[in-house]
Amino acid sequence: MNVNVKGRNIDVTPALKEYVEKKITKVTRQFKTVGDISAVLKVEKGNHIVEITVPASGILLRAQETTKDMYSSIDLVVEKIERQIHKYKTRLMKRKYSNFADVPPAPAAAPAEDDGEFEIIKNKKFVLHPMNVEEAILQMNLLNHDFFVFYDPDLGSTNVVYRRKDGKYGLLSPEFK
Repeated sequence: MNVNVKGRNIDVTPALKEYVEKKITKVTRQFKTVGDISAVLKVEKGNHIVEITVPASGILLRAQETTKDMYSSIDLVVEKIERQIHKYKTRLMKRKYSNFADVPPAPAAAPAEDDGEFEIIKNKKFVLHPMNVEEAILQMNLLNHDFFVFYDPDLGSTNVVYRRKDGKYGLLSPEFK
């Protein structure tokens, strides 16, 4: 495990870097495998922003916090990561020790109309890890995203889960004709 501490509009002192590493390593002891951790410390308009990303055991934990003090921002963002870990582990235990029904698939959304040129401004590649629908929803919630792309080995296809406006979840499954 390697902790990469970067600063934007701030010089990262050895004491600050050591403080971040100490806090993060304490949190990540609960996982067997932890990838390279990224911590970005920023100062914008007098606000101290800390953003931490932790790839651990097939999931991705990410949190951001803003305060007037860098050390308190670090403490608060680590607390957020700890809550995410607790939430993740609790859901795993519930699934392990209960009969958990699969989420029924939702109907696919209608395709968007073509109204001219489209410009792609960002192209992102990522690794699809095999997981079921509940794991994908959990990962989406941990990342605080509105959708999540995943590979479901039971269905043998790449699927998308998404958060609906009513707070429930939907599943998009491809069907080839």
